[in-house]
Amino acid sequence: MESWKTLISQGYSDIRGLQGTLGLSDGDVAVVRELQQTFPMFVNPYYLSLIDPNDPDDPIRRMSIPDVSEADRSGSLDTSGEQSNTVMAGLQHKYRETALILSTNQCAMYCRHCFRRRMVGLSEDETSQHLEGMFAYIREHEEISNVLISGGDAFMNSNATIRRYLDGLRDIAHLDLIRFGTRTPVTLPQRITEDDELLGILEEYSKRKRIYVVTQFNHPREITKESTEAIDRLLRLGIPVRNQTVLLRGVNDDARTLGTLLRGLTTIGVIPYYVFQCRPVAGVVNRFQVPLREGYRIVEQAKRMQNGQGKCFRFVLSHVTGKVEILGPAQGEDMLFKYHQAKEESDQGRIFRQPIAEGQRWL
Repeated sequence: MESWKTLISQGYSDIRGLQGTLGLSDGDVAVVRELQQTFPMFVNPYYLSLIDPNDPDDPIRRMSIPDVSEADRSGSLDTSGEQSNTVMAGLQHKYRETALILSTNQCAMYCRHCFRRRMVGLSEDETSQHLEGMFAYIREHEEISNVLISGGDAFMNSNATIRRYLDGLRDIAHLDLIRFGTRTPVTLPQRITEDDELLGILEEYSKRKRIYVVTQFNHPREITKESTEAIDRLLRLGIPVRNQTVLLRGVNDDARTLGTLLRGLTTIGVIPYYVFQCRPVAGVVNRFQVPLREGYRIVEQAKRMQNGQGKCFRFVLSHVTGKVEILGPAQGEDMLFKYHQAKEESDQGRIFRQPIAEGQRWL
């Protein structure tokens, strides 16, 4: 068995298997086991090894191990209106130029801040089922210039499935590029470094259509020897790698940590793309969200630590109405925002201001 598959087979999906390692009380285990029924847990041995088991506030642990605070179900399970943008099972078309494919509900580690926790590890109802129908839709809509294959985690698909997607998309003339959304460079780099077949597929199809990888590093300790090698293998194929960090309470919500992360990414050849305001997802909002004003201050201070390449990112939130850039404070209680992408044509590029209280975390 390939090593990455072995790591998956040895992963933990029940908190009882980690009670001794993480020093959990029987009461906490009972609550978390109940949570697992709604928001499943999975962590593979590689990512687990990044946790300091003696630190209950360890940021890697916070992102991967369920906590009793998730019992607070405040928030929404569809914060960006994905269901309203679905044109067929597994295919979304929110922005004119972009088609989004939900290719799987599986991940190499189930992030506790996941905005698709309504489906990841649970339901396949929202994932792609009729690929030919998707390809036909994309061919018919010539305004679509790029496709994002996401999930779950796009690289948790089999190599045969990944090839099938690329084979169906590569000859669509109006597509400029294909993106894969994957955290495997972070959570399971062995999927890339130890699977020559996958790398061969990416190399083969990148000669016909530009391929990008979009990943998510959230903490400097995720930049390891293994993850750096995975990034390097992709870059050597000529595949650009972009990063979308999520601003998370208790993980990267101070300027020094976030700034160190961004500098580390540019050092290994990953370009920071977005810093996302954490979404108000049920079970997430009160554990991970940072207030907008505080978040802006953190991001701006972290940006000062960067060279030109590290300053390329935008601080945004993914709203029902579009991807909104957080420009910063204006006069009084107002903050300025700009539609970086918009669902409605009338909002494209629109700058607006809105009163934002000190503790307010979303629009």
